[in-house]
Amino acid sequence: MISRESIENIVKKLKTRKSKNIIYLILAVLAVGAFSYRFYTVFSEGNTEVFNIARNDLKNGTPVRVLTANQIDGILYEPITVKNNRAYVSGARVAMFKSGQSLGDCKIVSVSRNIDLDSGMYVIKTSQCSDGLKYAQNQQNGFYIPISAIHENAVYVAESGVAQIRNVSIIGRDYQNVLVDSGVNNGDLIILSNVKDGQKIKIVK
Repeated sequence: MISRESIENIVKKLKTRKSKNIIYLILAVLAVGAFSYRFYTVFSEGNTEVFNIARNDLKNGTPVRVLTANQIDGILYEPITVKNNRAYVSGARVAMFKSGQSLGDCKIVSVSRNIDLDSGMYVIKTSQCSDGLKYAQNQQNGFYIPISAIHENAVYVAESGVAQIRNVSIIGRDYQNVLVDSGVNNGDLIILSNVKDGQKIKIVK
Protein backbone atom coordinates (compact mmCIF):
# COMPACT_ATOMS: atom_id res chain seq x y z
CA MET A 1 0.00 0.00 0.00
CA ILE A 2 1.36 3.43 -0.96
CA SER A 3 2.06 5.66 2.03
CA ARG A 4 0.71 9.14 2.43
CA GLU A 5 4.24 10.50 2.27
CA SER A 6 4.83 8.85 -1.09
CA ILE A 7 1.63 10.35 -2.48
CA GLU A 8 2.64 13.82 -1.31
CA ASN A 9 6.03 13.44 -3.02
CA ILE A 10 4.35 12.46 -6.29
CA VAL A 11 2.03 15.48 -6.09
CA LYS A 12 5.00 17.82 -5.46
CA LYS A 13 6.81 16.42 -8.53
CA LEU A 14 3.73 16.90 -10.71
CA LYS A 15 3.57 20.55 -9.67
CA THR A 16 7.04 21.29 -11.06
CA ARG A 17 7.28 23.17 -14.39
CA LYS A 18 8.97 20.23 -16.10
CA SER A 19 6.22 17.83 -15.12
CA LYS A 20 3.55 20.27 -16.22
CA ASN A 21 5.24 20.67 -19.62
CA ILE A 22 5.33 16.91 -20.08
CA ILE A 23 1.64 16.63 -19.21
CA TYR A 24 0.75 19.46 -21.60
CA LEU A 25 2.78 17.78 -24.35
CA ILE A 26 1.00 14.45 -23.85
CA LEU A 27 -2.41 16.17 -23.96
CA ALA A 28 -1.42 18.06 -27.11
CA VAL A 29 -0.29 14.85 -28.81
CA LEU A 30 -3.56 13.14 -27.88
CA ALA A 31 -5.58 16.11 -29.19
CA VAL A 32 -3.68 16.21 -32.48
CA GLY A 33 -4.10 12.44 -32.85
CA ALA A 34 -7.85 12.60 -32.23
CA PHE A 35 -8.25 15.46 -34.73
CA SER A 36 -6.17 13.65 -37.36
CA TYR A 37 -8.20 10.46 -36.94
CA ARG A 38 -11.47 12.36 -37.28
CA PHE A 39 -10.23 14.20 -40.38
CA TYR A 40 -9.13 10.91 -41.97
CA THR A 41 -12.50 9.30 -41.21
CA VAL A 42 -14.49 12.17 -42.75
CA PHE A 43 -12.20 12.27 -45.80
CA SER A 44 -12.54 8.51 -46.34
CA GLU A 45 -16.33 8.65 -46.03
CA GLY A 46 -16.46 11.52 -48.50
CA ASN A 47 -14.51 9.56 -51.07
CA THR A 48 -16.46 6.35 -50.64
CA GLU A 49 -19.05 6.01 -53.42
CA VAL A 50 -22.27 4.51 -52.12
CA PHE A 51 -23.58 1.89 -54.59
CA ASN A 52 -26.77 3.08 -56.21
CA ILE A 53 -28.62 0.83 -58.68
CA ALA A 54 -30.17 3.71 -60.65
CA ARG A 55 -26.85 5.56 -60.91
CA ASN A 56 -25.08 2.35 -61.94
CA ASP A 57 -27.66 1.63 -64.65
CA LEU A 58 -27.32 5.14 -66.07
CA LYS A 59 -23.54 4.80 -66.17
CA ASN A 60 -23.08 1.20 -67.31
CA GLY A 61 -26.50 0.35 -68.76
CA THR A 62 -29.43 -1.64 -67.40
CA PRO A 63 -28.68 -5.39 -67.37
CA VAL A 64 -30.97 -7.19 -69.84
CA ARG A 65 -31.48 -10.71 -71.17
CA VAL A 66 -31.82 -11.16 -74.92
CA LEU A 67 -32.97 -13.74 -77.45
CA THR A 68 -31.32 -14.07 -80.86
CA ALA A 69 -34.02 -13.92 -83.54
CA ASN A 70 -34.09 -16.87 -85.95
CA GLN A 71 -36.72 -17.60 -88.59
CA ILE A 72 -37.66 -21.26 -88.21
CA ASP A 73 -40.36 -23.83 -88.86
CA GLY A 74 -41.97 -24.06 -85.45
CA ILE A 75 -45.21 -25.09 -83.83
CA LEU A 76 -48.00 -23.05 -82.27
CA TYR A 77 -50.26 -24.90 -79.83
CA GLU A 78 -53.95 -24.00 -80.04
CA PRO A 79 -56.03 -25.13 -77.02
CA ILE A 80 -59.22 -27.10 -77.52
CA THR A 81 -61.46 -28.89 -75.02
CA VAL A 82 -62.73 -32.29 -76.11
CA LYS A 83 -65.70 -34.18 -74.69
CA ASN A 84 -67.10 -37.37 -76.22
CA ASN A 85 -64.83 -36.77 -79.25
CA ARG A 86 -66.41 -33.40 -79.97
CA ALA A 87 -65.25 -29.84 -79.41
CA TYR A 88 -66.75 -26.42 -80.06
CA VAL A 89 -64.82 -23.34 -81.20
CA SER A 90 -65.72 -19.81 -82.21
CA GLY A 91 -65.59 -18.42 -85.73
CA ALA A 92 -62.45 -16.48 -84.86
CA ARG A 93 -60.60 -19.72 -84.07
CA VAL A 94 -62.06 -22.28 -86.48
CA ALA A 95 -59.36 -21.59 -89.11
CA MET A 96 -56.75 -22.85 -86.60
CA PHE A 97 -58.04 -26.41 -86.95
CA LYS A 98 -58.15 -28.88 -89.84
CA SER A 99 -58.78 -32.54 -90.53
CA GLY A 100 -55.85 -34.82 -89.69
CA GLN A 101 -54.37 -32.33 -87.24
CA SER A 102 -52.60 -33.88 -84.24
CA LEU A 103 -53.96 -33.32 -80.74
CA GLY A 104 -51.19 -35.21 -79.00
CA ASP A 105 -52.72 -38.61 -78.28
CA CYS A 106 -55.35 -38.37 -81.04
CA LYS A 107 -56.35 -36.47 -84.17
CA ILE A 108 -59.06 -34.25 -85.60
CA VAL A 109 -61.22 -36.09 -88.16
CA SER A 110 -63.44 -33.23 -89.31
CA VAL A 111 -64.05 -29.49 -88.87
CA SER A 112 -67.50 -28.08 -89.57
CA ARG A 113 -67.62 -25.07 -91.86
CA ASN A 114 -71.14 -24.26 -90.80
CA ILE A 115 -72.24 -22.90 -87.44
CA ASP A 116 -74.05 -25.31 -85.17
CA LEU A 117 -77.41 -23.64 -84.60
CA ASP A 118 -77.83 -25.05 -81.10
CA SER A 119 -74.50 -23.78 -79.74
CA GLY A 120 -73.65 -20.96 -82.13
CA MET A 121 -70.19 -22.51 -82.47
CA TYR A 122 -68.30 -24.63 -84.99
CA VAL A 123 -68.15 -28.35 -84.29
CA ILE A 124 -64.87 -30.27 -84.40
CA LYS A 125 -64.95 -34.05 -84.35
CA THR A 126 -62.04 -36.16 -83.10
CA SER A 127 -61.18 -39.85 -83.02
CA GLN A 128 -60.20 -41.85 -79.93
CA CYS A 129 -59.56 -38.69 -77.86
CA SER A 130 -59.81 -38.76 -74.10
CA ASP A 131 -61.93 -36.00 -72.58
CA GLY A 132 -60.14 -32.82 -71.49
CA LEU A 133 -57.90 -30.02 -72.69
CA LYS A 134 -55.87 -30.74 -75.83
CA TYR A 135 -53.51 -28.69 -77.96
CA ALA A 136 -53.73 -28.68 -81.74
CA GLN A 137 -50.31 -28.38 -83.37
CA ASN A 138 -49.96 -25.78 -86.13
CA GLN A 139 -46.59 -25.84 -87.89
CA GLN A 140 -45.68 -22.47 -89.38
CA ASN A 141 -42.57 -20.59 -90.47
CA GLY A 142 -41.54 -17.35 -88.82
CA PHE A 143 -39.94 -15.82 -85.75
CA TYR A 144 -41.14 -17.37 -82.48
CA ILE A 145 -40.90 -14.74 -79.73
CA PRO A 146 -41.96 -15.19 -76.07
CA ILE A 147 -45.20 -13.37 -75.23
CA SER A 148 -43.41 -11.49 -72.41
CA ALA A 149 -41.17 -9.77 -74.99
CA ILE A 150 -44.12 -8.42 -77.01
CA HIS A 151 -45.35 -4.89 -76.25
CA GLU A 152 -48.63 -4.51 -78.15
CA ASN A 153 -47.31 -4.91 -81.73
CA ALA A 154 -43.66 -4.17 -81.03
CA VAL A 155 -40.46 -5.59 -79.54
CA TYR A 156 -37.30 -3.97 -78.21
CA VAL A 157 -34.06 -4.80 -80.00
CA ALA A 158 -30.54 -4.25 -78.65
CA GLU A 159 -28.57 -1.97 -80.99
CA SER A 160 -25.14 -0.59 -80.05
CA GLY A 161 -25.87 -0.81 -76.33
CA VAL A 162 -29.27 0.91 -76.59
CA ALA A 163 -32.84 -0.46 -76.60
CA GLN A 164 -34.63 0.36 -79.85
CA ILE A 165 -38.36 -0.23 -80.35
CA ARG A 166 -39.32 -2.19 -83.47
CA ASN A 167 -42.85 -2.68 -84.85
CA VAL A 168 -43.60 -6.26 -85.88
CA SER A 169 -46.30 -8.12 -87.79
CA ILE A 170 -47.96 -10.83 -85.67
CA ILE A 171 -49.58 -13.70 -87.57
CA GLY A 172 -50.23 -16.14 -84.73
CA ARG A 173 -49.84 -16.86 -81.04
CA ASP A 174 -50.33 -19.50 -78.39
CA TYR A 175 -50.00 -19.67 -74.60
CA GLN A 176 -46.19 -19.28 -74.82
CA ASN A 177 -45.08 -17.61 -78.03
CA VAL A 178 -46.07 -15.06 -80.63
CA LEU A 179 -45.37 -15.80 -84.30
CA VAL A 180 -43.93 -12.85 -86.21
CA ASP A 181 -43.32 -12.76 -89.97
CA SER A 182 -41.79 -9.29 -90.36
CA GLY A 183 -40.23 -6.45 -88.39
CA VAL A 184 -37.21 -8.40 -87.14
CA ASN A 185 -34.31 -10.07 -88.94
CA ASN A 186 -32.18 -13.14 -88.33
CA GLY A 187 -29.53 -12.30 -85.75
CA ASP A 188 -31.43 -9.42 -84.10
CA LEU A 189 -31.09 -9.40 -80.32
CA ILE A 190 -34.62 -9.22 -78.93
CA ILE A 191 -34.71 -7.87 -75.37
CA LEU A 192 -36.60 -10.04 -72.90
CA SER A 193 -36.30 -7.61 -69.95
CA ASN A 194 -38.45 -4.56 -69.21
CA VAL A 195 -36.90 -1.49 -70.92
CA LYS A 196 -37.82 1.77 -72.61
CA ASP A 197 -37.01 3.05 -76.08
CA GLY A 198 -33.55 4.65 -76.15
CA GLN A 199 -32.54 3.22 -72.76
CA LYS A 200 -28.87 2.35 -72.27
CA ILE A 201 -28.49 -1.39 -71.73
CA LYS A 202 -25.92 -4.06 -70.93
CA ILE A 203 -26.48 -7.60 -72.17
CA VAL A 204 -26.03 -10.29 -69.53
CA LYS A 205 -25.54 -13.97 -70.25
